[in-house]
Amino acid sequence: SAYRLCIMRKLPSLLARTVTSGTSGSPGLPDMSEVRSKLRDVVGASTNWRDHVQAMQERKALHTLLAKRQEDLPPRRMKDSYLEVILPLGSQPEIREKYLNVHNSVRFGRILEDLDSLGVLICYTHTKQEMQPRSPLSIVTALVDKINLCQKIIHPDCDIKFTGKVSWVGKTSMEVKMHMLQLHDGDYSPVLDATFVMVARDPENKRPAFVNPLVPESPEEEEIFKQGELNKMRRIDFSTASLLKMAPTAEERNIVHDIFLNTLDTRQEGEGTVSFQSRKLPPNSVWMEDAKLKGLEICHPEERNIFNRIFGGFLMRKAFELGWATACSYGSSRPFIVSVDDIMFQKPVEVGSLLLLSGQVCYTENNYIQVRVHSEVYNANTREHHTTNIFHFTFTSENEVPQVVPKTYGGKYPIKSMLYLDGKRHFTAVMKEI
Repeated sequence: SAYRLCIMRKLPSLLARTVTSGTSGSPGLPDMSEVRSKLRDVVGASTNWRDHVQAMQERKALHTLLAKRQEDLPPRRMKDSYLEVILPLGSQPEIREKYLNVHNSVRFGRILEDLDSLGVLICYTHTKQEMQPRSPLSIVTALVDKINLCQKIIHPDCDIKFTGKVSWVGKTSMEVKMHMLQLHDGDYSPVLDATFVMVARDPENKRPAFVNPLVPESPEEEEIFKQGELNKMRRIDFSTASLLKMAPTAEERNIVHDIFLNTLDTRQEGEGTVSFQSRKLPPNSVWMEDAKLKGLEICHPEERNIFNRIFGGFLMRKAFELGWATACSYGSSRPFIVSVDDIMFQKPVEVGSLLLLSGQVCYTENNYIQVRVHSEVYNANTREHHTTNIFHFTFTSENEVPQVVPKTYGGKYPIKSMLYLDGKRHFTAVMKEI
């Protein structure tokens, strides 16, 4: 199982301290409500929706605090941005209901929301200016590089600890590495690792802004920083080789052609006169067009972030839940999330938007299900659609699942076949990682 391959890392010294007795192993640590409250304070965000325009107007004055060059900002160390946050599911049962699913485990969509908030606060901690309570920076999530899980079940009655720090810095972007651990028998065990990329913009969230450089202090930190640089190069390579920009490889074309040949119905018209339209579904298979679900969300003010756009964590939670439902429907059993990767936040979502979500099973192998969720905003006034996000989720099912099969073959490179190949690429990358 992929879960058994998760390497138990050497925990930071702060985590290795003796855990106190009782249900909570981390007295005194801030919780998630404090994280969100701190974010509002750092930005000066309004708590009332009707006051948000005024609050954003006041942020304009912070332009004078922006650095003209990155060299003007003091370098920071990794430990300067290091944060630990508790989610006291065990010691404070009253918050458990929000995180509970019907299978009596933790809703992973809620964890995505918490990771998003924590990642932003870590970046504000890295860029904090002395004597300035409010930050001139608008820090937003640019992409979720990857989230890999090494526990199948997240228990709803045990405390969770999140840790994280800035692990790499460019001119205007920061990579954040976060870990999630859960308390069992007095010890914290790893549950997941997450890598997010955040970008800094000016107070009005219009233009890029410089961030403090990062200085590694040890060989271990040098290695972490180097990995951040490699991650950036890998993302560029993956994007360059995208099926939107380059034709499939010879091997990929053969895969699609083999699938096509395997679905020809030779009984219809005889071997020599087979029609491209005569298709049959192979045994234990499902047409890709029959393996999708759709959803709609009205984006209410309740789901806004500190910049009065729709909270990225909310978008991730809704996309994950639709992805989970798509995998559940397809595999006819409970799916478990293995990995989240390559979530690009292409456009902000405004409060009041109609958010259309489309979940598609695009690749399967044994008991693995690769799901792609496409998110777009629909403007009812102009009737225009704009893609905001594309999400990639890898699930494992309790049983072996049918093979998903693209049906279209007409045209040079039909869309379903491209979705299939893209899903296979993401699945292969995830399997290498875990």
